[in-house]
Amino acid sequence: MQSSTFMTRKEIIGFVILAALIFIILPAVLDNFRLNLFGKYLTYAFVAVGLALCWGAGGILSLGQGVFFGLGGYCMAMFLKLEASTPENTAIQSTPGIPDFMDWNQLTELPWWWEPFYSLPLALIAVVAVPVMFAFIIGVAMFTRRVGGVYFAIITQAFAAIMTILIIGQQGYTGGVNGITDLRTLLGWDIRTDEAKTILYFVNGVLLFAVLLVAQYVRKSKLGRLLIAMRDQEDRVRFSGYNVANFKIFIFCLGAAFAGIGGAMFTLQVGFMSPTLVGIVPSIEMVIFCAVGGRLSILGAVYGALLVNWAKTSLSESFPELWLLGLGGLFIAVVMFFPNGLAGVWSQKIEPRLLEMMGKKKSVAPAPDGAPAE
Repeated sequence: MQSSTFMTRKEIIGFVILAALIFIILPAVLDNFRLNLFGKYLTYAFVAVGLALCWGAGGILSLGQGVFFGLGGYCMAMFLKLEASTPENTAIQSTPGIPDFMDWNQLTELPWWWEPFYSLPLALIAVVAVPVMFAFIIGVAMFTRRVGGVYFAIITQAFAAIMTILIIGQQGYTGGVNGITDLRTLLGWDIRTDEAKTILYFVNGVLLFAVLLVAQYVRKSKLGRLLIAMRDQEDRVRFSGYNVANFKIFIFCLGAAFAGIGGAMFTLQVGFMSPTLVGIVPSIEMVIFCAVGGRLSILGAVYGALLVNWAKTSLSESFPELWLLGLGGLFIAVVMFFPNGLAGVWSQKIEPRLLEMMGKKKSVAPAPDGAPAE
C-alpha cells in the first residue's frame, strides 16, 4: 500500500492486536483491582499519543504535558465535587452547599468561575477547551518568536512548576496540596464501585482508540507530512511559504486536548485530582512513556505508557526505595541503546526476523491454494 492511505495492513494488524489486549486479554486475566490500575495507565496513554505527534512527528519536546493532563482532570473534578456538595451532604458545614475545602478555608460562597461546572456538558467542553486555551497561549508566545528545541522544553517545564505552586497556593479555591477528593457520583451513578471502575476502564479504551484514529488521520494527512518536514528541515518548510508557527501551535494544542481528555478520565477512574499530577515529575514521566514505547509510533506510545506504569507499580511494590532508580535506568537505557523505543526494536530487529522465518517456512511448505508468498 502507499504511504498516503489512511492505514496500511500492518497498521490495521497493530490496531487489532492492541484492541484485543485492552478489551479481551486484560479483562480476562486481571482481577478488579489490577484492571482498575490498568484503567489508570490507559489515561496516561492519551498524553503519550499526543507527545508522539508533538515530539515524534513535529519535533516539539514539551516537558509540561502534566499541566494539560491536570487541567482536564481538575475540570472534571470540579463538576464531580459540586455534585457531591449538595446542601444535604454538607449540612454540617458553616456554609452548606459549597465544597468542604472551601468551607475549611472560610469561604462563604462559591467562586463565580466554579458556577459553570454545575453543568456536565459545560464541564466536558472545559475538559478540552481549558487545556487547549493554555496551550494556545504558550504556543503563540513561543512559536511566533521561533522559540524551540531545548529552550521550549525548559519553558514548558517552568510552566509546570508555576502551575503546581499556583494550585497549592490557592487552597481555598483548588483544594491545595490535597487536591479535590471525595468524588462520589456522576449524575447519580456511583463511580466508586468495582462495577463502575470496570465500565470506566472500557470507556477509557474506547476513547483512547478514538484519539488514536484522530492521531492516525493527522499522521497520514498533508499536515502530518509537513510536521515531519518541519522536524527535519524547518527552514526549508518556512522558505517554501508555509507558516511554521501555525502548524506547531495546532499540533501542540491537539496534544493538550488529548492530555485533557486523559486527565478527565483519570479523575473518574481514580476518584481524585491533585497537584502532584501537574508538576515537573509527572510531566517528565509522561515523556518517558513516549520514549520507551517509541516517539515515532502512536501505538508504541500506548504500549510505553502501559509498560512503564506496570513496571513502576511492580517495582514500587517489591522495591519501594529503588523504583525511581529503576525508572531512570530504563529511560537511560532506551535513549542510549534503543532511540526509537520498543516500536523501533520491533520494526528493526524482531519483525524482519519473523518475516524471514515465515518466508523460509513458506518456501518449504507453500499454502494449499498455491498463492505466492507476500
